Amino acid sequence: MASQGSIGERIKMLRKQRGLSQAQLAHPELSDSYVSLIESGKRTPTPAVLELIAQKLGCSLTYLINGVTNEELEEIELALRFARLALENGDLAEARRRYAELLEDRNLESLAAQRQDARFGYALATEACGDLAEAIDVLRSLRDEDTEGQTPERRIQISIALCRCYREFGALHEAVQVGEETLGLPKGRPEWNDDLIELGSTLLAAYIERGDLLRARQFSAELLSAAESLGTARAIVAACWNAAMIVGRIGCGDEALSLAERALAVQSENGEPRNLARLRAAYAVLLRQVRPAEAARARDLLLRALRELEESAAGAADVVSCLIDLARAEIQLGDPHAAAAHARAAAAKATGGMSSAVLAETHLVLGLACSLLGQNDQARAELDSAAEHLKRLPATRTLAEKWRAVAELRERIGDEEGCVAGHQRALACVGL
Repeated sequence: MASQGSIGERIKMLRKQRGLSQAQLAHPELSDSYVSLIESGKRTPTPAVLELIAQKLGCSLTYLINGVTNEELEEIELALRFARLALENGDLAEARRRYAELLEDRNLESLAAQRQDARFGYALATEACGDLAEAIDVLRSLRDEDTEGQTPERRIQISIALCRCYREFGALHEAVQVGEETLGLPKGRPEWNDDLIELGSTLLAAYIERGDLLRARQFSAELLSAAESLGTARAIVAACWNAAMIVGRIGCGDEALSLAERALAVQSENGEPRNLARLRAAYAVLLRQVRPAEAARARDLLLRALRELEESAAGAADVVSCLIDLARAEIQLGDPHAAAAHARAAAAKATGGMSSAVLAETHLVLGLACSLLGQNDQARAELDSAAEHLKRLPATRTLAEKWRAVAELRERIGDEEGCVAGHQRALACVGL
């Protein structure tokens, strides 16, 4: 809310514009001395008094409180809806641009909720575009400074995004710290709800990335128990899926698939189509990794997920990721021609607004397919493009694996110098 002095100034300005004295504005419900005190900022009007004065002045209550007219507020809300829609549909550069334009609107200074919506949306779009450093700066500011009127739900959402960004950036200590502080760990335990289960799942991924598998296994069991107690679809899906990632990492493939299948079953009954398609695609990737003999079934699941994504409100980034997974499934099945077709379809749909990780993976899988087809010159060009995108990403174990894949492909096509450079990049990512 704007300061009371600002409210008083707006009342005084409008009163004079209407040609009213303080006594005329006050009569008959209020005293002119009370109106004088409000205008000077020495009294705080109640909501009922503010509504009465707004009626007398012929203005909106919103304008008296925030200095923003109803028309201006409607324009801001509409701009926020368009920005959110662009982000949800995977049009990341457009979403980031729209949120940035909103943040330049001076009316947001007195609209705490809308300002936080715009800043949070801008952080998410910036993260999705691959600029993790700036996303972290915005999220930290939201969490530690811009807390006016911040709801507990919004604070948890900010913590989820900040924990995730820190993890993707490779700042695993900070990711764990944010997650544990928000959850009250290790001293206590929260009263679990869906949002906190999602935060716990994000923290769990940081434990995995950090290599703390024992802690991760213990915490995943706690999350599963909490999700079962809550009984909500969102909590069960998040807890089961992340538990599957844990047991899969430690070599318990069948248990991982069982947990993932439960998550998929619950999502099938309760989830909206886009998230169901995403989870189906992720399950297909896990199936292909755990049971290579079922690669054909995994491919069929991916084809189904691709149709579902294209028929839903999914953005281009989701479709591109699914096409990449399809290309890898075809490579596993020994069909580089089909793999190249899927990879080229992914490249055609990929845009500059997508994250560097997605763009790098698109070029990497197309380079692999080209090398298998004996198209070494094109493979080299694709690997060069993949390398340019990988250079923009923070050093993590995951990035080290990508650089190692680039190095191995360079070796396959006879690029010894590129092979050495790729291995050096991989080693640097793990501090060697």
